[in-house]
Amino acid sequence: MNAQPRKSDSASAAKEPAARKTDKDLPLIQDIRLLGRILGDVIREQEGVDAYGLVEQIRQLSVAFRRDADQEADKALKKLLKGLSADQTVSVIRAFTYFSHLANLAEDRHHIRRRAVHERAGNTQEGSIEVALARLRWAGIAPGQVAQTLAQSYVSPVLTAHPTEVQRQSILAAERDIALLLAERDDIQERAQLYNAARDALSPRELARNEAQLRARVTQLWQTRLLRYSKLTVADEIENALSYYEATFLGEIPKIYAELEQALGGERVHSFLRMGQWIGGDRDGNPNVTADTLQLALSRQASVALRHYLTEVHLLGGELSLSARLVDVAPEMMALAERSPDTNAHRQDEPYRRALTGMYARLAATLKSLTGGEAARHAVAPQNPYPDVQAFLDDLRVIERSLLAHHGAALVAERLQPLIRTVEVFGFHLATVDLRQSSDQHEAVVAELLATARVESAYASLGEEAKRALLLRLLQDARPLRVVGAEYSALAQGELAIFETARRLRASYGREAIRHYIISHTETVSDLLEVLLLQKEVGLLHGTLDSPDARAELIVVPLFETIEDLRNAAPIMRAFYQLPGVAALVAHSGGEQDIMLGYSDSNKDGGIFTSNWELYRAEIALVALFDELEGIRLRMFHGRGGTVGRGGGPSYQAILAQPPGTVRGQIRLTEQGEVIASKYANPEIGRRNLETLVAATLEATLLQPTKPAVPAFLAAADQLSQASMAAYRALVYETPGFTDYFFNATPIREIAELNIGSRPASRKASQRIEDLRAIPWGFSWGQCRLTLPGWYGFGTAVEQFLAAPGKDPKAQLALLRKMVRHWPFFSTLLSNMDMVLAKSDLALASRYSELVADARLRKKVFTAIEAEWQRTAEALTRITGEKQRLAANTALARSIRHRFPYIDPLHHLQVELVRRWRAGQADERVQTGIHISINGIAAGLRNTG
Repeated sequence: MNAQPRKSDSASAAKEPAARKTDKDLPLIQDIRLLGRILGDVIREQEGVDAYGLVEQIRQLSVAFRRDADQEADKALKKLLKGLSADQTVSVIRAFTYFSHLANLAEDRHHIRRRAVHERAGNTQEGSIEVALARLRWAGIAPGQVAQTLAQSYVSPVLTAHPTEVQRQSILAAERDIALLLAERDDIQERAQLYNAARDALSPRELARNEAQLRARVTQLWQTRLLRYSKLTVADEIENALSYYEATFLGEIPKIYAELEQALGGERVHSFLRMGQWIGGDRDGNPNVTADTLQLALSRQASVALRHYLTEVHLLGGELSLSARLVDVAPEMMALAERSPDTNAHRQDEPYRRALTGMYARLAATLKSLTGGEAARHAVAPQNPYPDVQAFLDDLRVIERSLLAHHGAALVAERLQPLIRTVEVFGFHLATVDLRQSSDQHEAVVAELLATARVESAYASLGEEAKRALLLRLLQDARPLRVVGAEYSALAQGELAIFETARRLRASYGREAIRHYIISHTETVSDLLEVLLLQKEVGLLHGTLDSPDARAELIVVPLFETIEDLRNAAPIMRAFYQLPGVAALVAHSGGEQDIMLGYSDSNKDGGIFTSNWELYRAEIALVALFDELEGIRLRMFHGRGGTVGRGGGPSYQAILAQPPGTVRGQIRLTEQGEVIASKYANPEIGRRNLETLVAATLEATLLQPTKPAVPAFLAAADQLSQASMAAYRALVYETPGFTDYFFNATPIREIAELNIGSRPASRKASQRIEDLRAIPWGFSWGQCRLTLPGWYGFGTAVEQFLAAPGKDPKAQLALLRKMVRHWPFFSTLLSNMDMVLAKSDLALASRYSELVADARLRKKVFTAIEAEWQRTAEALTRITGEKQRLAANTALARSIRHRFPYIDPLHHLQVELVRRWRAGQADERVQTGIHISINGIAAGLRNTG
């Protein structure tokens, strides 16, 4: 493919003056050209010259359409696409999809390259641990205080599986190889510069070898199918997630701790950064998640962790060949060696090796015990499994203390210390698996238990006060509810099996294996009490609610999702903690209360501005409530998605924009969809993204950069929210025919057919927006390039705010400009809207609108959307003073400039194929082409999950 960047004048992309196309972008351009050339060669070789020529013709017409809104190009493109056979179309779509993937890899490499350039020049970047700690030093905060804060902190990104994850593991593996080859290419060229390329005959040869390997991997990609032929299972999703632990988390998280400790002058840092996981435990709307999948998730996670430890212990044994005849060894170390079953005469004077052989045997036995798996190698037979991870840690620390006491510090730092940290963080469980289910399912199970036990025949019909009173009485009663020999429904059996399995798995894998039980659609206090009762039923709740030593093993986590739920969050939690025994129970159970806030459904419910504003208000109210409660720590769990409409956007800015007092070293947040691959497929970029979470948490906790907003800001936000929500709901819920427009003008129906998730796209078999999951809702708007959930309603809100009766428009505008300068909540929200508008494209969206057969409906809805887009763009310009999108985000502007001309053809092709498919051309190749285009567009837009 011709990978020469083209100028883009689209309103959706930032323009780049020629003067700014400096040498710093040259390596990126060269990588894109190289990968594009290799891909073009592969297409010519595999598909023929004509196929390559067709790709180029479509690319050029798409660029003309984007650049000039050229009517002739538009007509020519439509005519060309309509004349393509299904095979031709699929071939072209594959070409542009793979180019999107390759451009992403080049962009990631350039991001790493530019970061290294800045660091070498001493220009450390915001969001790094180094900058965060420097700011703390300037503020007079000593390393000891930082370490003390981290000792009380808990930071956890939580990986979730959702119906927009379109990447196959085979594709990801090939792309990881290409990323490594691009990095190697940089190393070769840097070495050539250092040692004078003219005298270094190896450099051209190495580059040629490198290019040959790149060609092999691109050929592999071209010959590997992008799509799954079978529906993704929960087991598949578990394996997908585990690949990121093997590639990134197990290796990179210990490096973050090492960097922190070094920067703090050797202060010991508590293991506060932990990984979380929903896959295998998230049952909300997913009937495929059962007690068996929960067991599978923990077993597979343990296997990954233990096999990593086995490899490290084996390598450590190779390194610690120290002879007791040459160095002293601590008595406890000698005792550890003597307990080893290793009797090899060649190792009798090598206590460290003997000890590690014994530890390997114990780990191998632990692997067998917990997962049924076999270790890769055996110096001695597996035996005497470790009872828990602490016993393994104790052995590692025996080795550490002995080495440190006898001149072995250098040997500790290289492998042993990182291994100890890894074991502290990941244990035998790898990541904490959250359990999640909808509140109505808990109610149904409790109702069945009560009816069968003849305690209450119609629990579900009771009022809230009656439910609370009954549940409290039952929680103060030590007797179980289940009747021996009674037959219970599949629902009740399945839900109780989850709780029973959780109890058993915590005993096997450790308390950190399962800690949180999340209640979707929390609307009442009884929703929380029902989960406590179900814990009691299986022995996860110890003691009765009125006893002083009552303790719950799982943290009951309400999830507040809709606008109404968010408004009720603090009142519900206040009423919950006012119940007799609840505060004492939580305090005695560890004193932790997680509260999950849903960005996705609140956005679908009330639009972007109102969603964010109600989240902000809910957090302030919850902090005020928990400040009154002694001995209980509040931790916000942010249910963020990839798109801005679902809480996406830069994590660093998002954390710093939280209301005052809401972080305090405690934060969990979900990572979903394509964002997981975008953030964590590349180990180095993965570490940087994890760093930003740590840096932002430290700054938000110790520097308290977010001050309470002044009353005028809060009042203005409230006015904007009311107007924004009214405009949003007027379109989405009050416009007759809008649902038909959405289902026809976006590829939502085709997305639902993709084998890209184990979870259905809708909670119910309907075409109501209310029943549609927020994830495919946002994903569909991204595919048609309107990105509507990320901006709709704000333009109208600003327009009405400026024209408010009795107000001076200039003074109102001045207030909004002041809010951008001095209120992180507002500036971050507008920055995210700016990004979303830059990724939108009205011209392409108009192509999708043509799929709506009803011309009157099409015109009415699209005209309304277009008008609001213009109002929102104008509002951002007036408030920020920036006429162009992404004026303050040159990296993303560069990304759009280089990638979007190659994504556009996928949109044109997708529209044509969707038209054919819906017209009844039930050709499998047509459907395949649609699905590949969805993959390519998602990959190109990146934050679509």
